[in-house]
Amino acid sequence: MIHAGILSDTHLHGIDSNFKELTARAFTNCDIIFHAGDITHPAVLEVFHGKTVQCVHGNMCSASLQKTLPHSRLVSVQGFTIGLCHGAGPRHNIEERMWALFPEADCIIYGHTHQPICRRQGGILFINPGCFQCTSPHGAPASYAILTISETGLTGQLQSIALQH
Repeated sequence: MIHAGILSDTHLHGIDSNFKELTARAFTNCDIIFHAGDITHPAVLEVFHGKTVQCVHGNMCSASLQKTLPHSRLVSVQGFTIGLCHGAGPRHNIEERMWALFPEADCIIYGHTHQPICRRQGGILFINPGCFQCTSPHGAPASYAILTISETGLTGQLQSIALQH
């Protein structure tokens, strides 16, 4: 059994002790990390040293990250195909666009909307972890997801962490 941590929309221009603490708590038991874009600064990925990291760029990433990281990618884990893309455009049909991009995927991970979603549709597990870095001045919780990959299938679970200010 493999546990994969999923986050998106960190929107950071560097890392601080709070971010390091949050990622350590959230992803300590994860073997793989999927970051669905809007990393905005490469230092964000440094906190995952020692883990396998799969990531894509988002619309808010710097030009250098957009050149370095792919727009989308397909990853195979234990025989399951996982599509990873940040997404773009309007929220109301983003899953349709992701499905068109990854018609062969068992799981599609995306971000962009800041709205956490974990559900099955048409046999595909869709996961949007929401926004890991809180963007609300009112202390809304950061959200992320854990994907469990086993011989019997894929399961996802949304999580949240109250940020420390």
